[in-house]
Amino acid sequence: MEVHYKEVPKKNPAKQNDPPKYYAQVISSGELSLRQLVKRVSEISTLSPADTMAAIEALLEVVPQALIEGKLVRLGDFGSFSLQVSSEGVEDVKEISRKKIKRIAVRFRAGKEFVKVTNSADLLQISAFGALLSGFFILSEGQAMTACFHTALHLFL
Repeated sequence: MEVHYKEVPKKNPAKQNDPPKYYAQVISSGELSLRQLVKRVSEISTLSPADTMAAIEALLEVVPQALIEGKLVRLGDFGSFSLQVSSEGVEDVKEISRKKIKRIAVRFRAGKEFVKVTNSADLLQISAFGALLSGFFILSEGQAMTACFHTALHLFL
């Protein structure tokens, strides 16, 4: 399985007159819906689709609650979830308060096996023209027509 990526020019905001540098950016090939995820998990496990959905629903209830309780949630080789805050910097420690916190975010850190699998993926650079051809070949393999448009759209945004 290949991960497609494109080159994206980005300017340094502090040095607007400098030429842009090019960075690699992954091209999404679409989305995996909850229903599709449940179907795939059910096909490779002993869980029925209903059991799989129930397990996911339970995680959606238990994980956020554990995070609010201040816990780090470890899911083995899959990874871990934690909370982090973003706040304004202040001169005096006494000034730190809830009002200084801009947002609370959920952070996911992939586990070793998760990272190992994703890092082993082949990478394929796709130029703007190549992405359109890639979409054509995806279509020829019987996949959804939206994959072609989705790939092309990401290249030009």
